[in-house]
Amino acid sequence: MTKKLRSEEHLVPMQSPSMKSWGMPADLPKHNVVIECGWGRIIFGHTFHDNTKIAEILRDEKEGFRDIAFYLRDPQVVLSYAPQNLFIDPSYTFRLWLDEYTPLQEKSDMFSVRPLHPLKDIERVNWIYHVHNMVPADPDVLRDIREKQCIDYWVAAENETEEVIAVCMSIDHRTAFEDPENGSSLWALAVDPQAKHSGIGIQLVQSVAEHYKSKGRSFIDLSVLYSNKAAIDLYKKLGFVQVPVFSVKNKNAINEKLFSGPQPESSLNPYSTIIINEARRRGIRVDVLDPVDNYFRLSFGGASMICRESLTELTSAIAMSRCADKETTHRLLANAGIRVPEQQVAASPEENIRFLERHGNLVVKPADSEQGKGITVNISSPEELDPAIAKAANVCSKVLLEEMVEGADLRIIVIDYKVVAAAVRKPPKITGDGKHSIIELVKKQSRRREKASQGESSIPIDDELVRTVAMSGFRLEDTLPKGVELEVRKTANLHTGGTIHDVTTTLHPALAMAACKAAGILGIPVTGLDFIVDSPEKDHYVIIEANERPGLANHEPQPTAERFIDFLFPQSIARTLP
Repeated sequence: MTKKLRSEEHLVPMQSPSMKSWGMPADLPKHNVVIECGWGRIIFGHTFHDNTKIAEILRDEKEGFRDIAFYLRDPQVVLSYAPQNLFIDPSYTFRLWLDEYTPLQEKSDMFSVRPLHPLKDIERVNWIYHVHNMVPADPDVLRDIREKQCIDYWVAAENETEEVIAVCMSIDHRTAFEDPENGSSLWALAVDPQAKHSGIGIQLVQSVAEHYKSKGRSFIDLSVLYSNKAAIDLYKKLGFVQVPVFSVKNKNAINEKLFSGPQPESSLNPYSTIIINEARRRGIRVDVLDPVDNYFRLSFGGASMICRESLTELTSAIAMSRCADKETTHRLLANAGIRVPEQQVAASPEENIRFLERHGNLVVKPADSEQGKGITVNISSPEELDPAIAKAANVCSKVLLEEMVEGADLRIIVIDYKVVAAAVRKPPKITGDGKHSIIELVKKQSRRREKASQGESSIPIDDELVRTVAMSGFRLEDTLPKGVELEVRKTANLHTGGTIHDVTTTLHPALAMAACKAAGILGIPVTGLDFIVDSPEKDHYVIIEANERPGLANHEPQPTAERFIDFLFPQSIARTLP
C-alpha cells in the first residue's frame, strides 16, 4: 500500500499495513506473528504465507479465550478451510492517521490515563471487562505485561480515589514485527458504566494516540462492531476513517451472538438473559413464551418451570401479593419484630401534614409500584406534599407516607432463603467540567447507563430531575463548575440511573439474618429486600420494601443466576466426583 486513505469517500482495495499492492508478505522482516494479549491472541494475518496455517491457529484457540485473525489478505479463503469453525467478524476497521491528529478535547483533571499497574489494577480491570461481557485478561499475562515490549495496557483512574474506571490495550506494530508502514493498533477498550465523569473513552483513545504519535508511528487502527453506533460516532469525531480491513474469529460461546443470528430470546431484557444463559450452560432447555413481558419456560429431565425473569411458579400468589402491596409488607414485618420506618396511608390534608410535622422529612410512594415509579424522596414542606401525593396516585390509588430514614440504600438478594448478593445502590451523579450544562451532562451519563444496561437504566428528564437539581441551587441550563459533583436524583433505583456496588463480602451478619427472616415471614423464596442502613458493615437497619421479581443482573461478581438455577433444578448442579 503506497497511498494513504484520507476520507471515507476513497475506500479502495487495501489489505492492511505492510501489504503493498496486495503482494505476498514475503517482504516483511518477521513472519507468522501471533501476539498473546491476555484475553486471547491476535494473529497478524498479513505476516503469514499460508492461509491454512491461520485457520489451524484459530482452531487451536484455548477454551475461554478469544483469538482474532486480523489484516487478512484473503479472509474468505481462510474461512473456506474450516467453514464450520470460523466466521468473518461483522466489525468495521477504523484508522487514525497520526500526522494529522489533533486532540478533540482537553485532558480532564478529574481522572488520568496511565499504564496499567500489574499488581493493583488487575482485579478492577477484569471487573470492567466482566460487566461488558468481555473476556477478562489472564492475571499472569498482565503481571508480566511490562516484559512484552510491543504491548501496553492503559487505564483511566480517578485522581481523587485512584479507582480504575476504564481500560484498553495497544500494540506497537513496529516493535512486534518491524512493520515497514510503522503502524499500531488499539484493542479491548471498556469504560466502567457507573463512572460519573464524561469523556473517559475519548481521553483514553487520545492518550494512546498521543503516545504513538510521540514514538513516530504513522497510524493507529481499531476494530468496532458494526452495530455499535455510539462508538463509531465517537471515533469519527476523533478523526478515524473506515478502511477495508477484515478479521476472522473462531466460533465459540463468547462469539456466538456474532455468527448465529438473532435468537428467540434476543428481545428479552438482561434480567431474563442472565438466567437463560446459565440454564443453557447446564443443558437446560429454554422456550420463550412471551418476549414482550419476558416469560420463558425452563425444562430439565422431567421437570419444567415457567419464569418471568426471577419470578417463578414457586412464588405463591399469596407471597406475591404480600410483596406487591408495600403497606402489607410493612405491617407483616413490623408485627414480626423486624425494624421498619413509620408509615401511614395518605388521608386528609390535615392528617398528612401532621405526619409530616412529626417526622420532618418524608418519602411519598405508591403502595404498589416497581422500578421507582411514582416515588418522591425528601419531602420537607406542605407545598411539596400534595404534588408528591398526586404523582404517586397516578401509579396506584393507595399512596403511602413514610418516615424518611437517612442512610445507604442496600439491596439484598435472597434465594432459597439464603443471602446470595448484597449491593449498595447510589443515586445518579454527574461531575461538572466547566463547559457543559447540567442537562447535557445528565444526557451523556444517561446514554452511558442505557448502553451498559441494554436499555434498562437511564436518567429520566422530568420534574423530579428539576426538583432535585433545584435543591442544590442549580437549574438544568446552568453550566456545572469544573469538579463539582451533583446528585441529580434522590432515589437510587437502577432503572432511574442509579449505580450498584457489591458489598456481599462485608455484609454484617445481622443484616443477612434480617433479610432471611423477612423472606421467611413473607413466604417468598426469591426476593430482593431493600434496606436503609448506616453502613453495610453495621447492624443498624430498617427494611423499606420487598421485591417479588428482583433483577439478578448487575450483581457482579456474585453468582445470582447460578444460585437461582440451583434452586429451580438442584439436579443440574455439577458435582465433583471423589
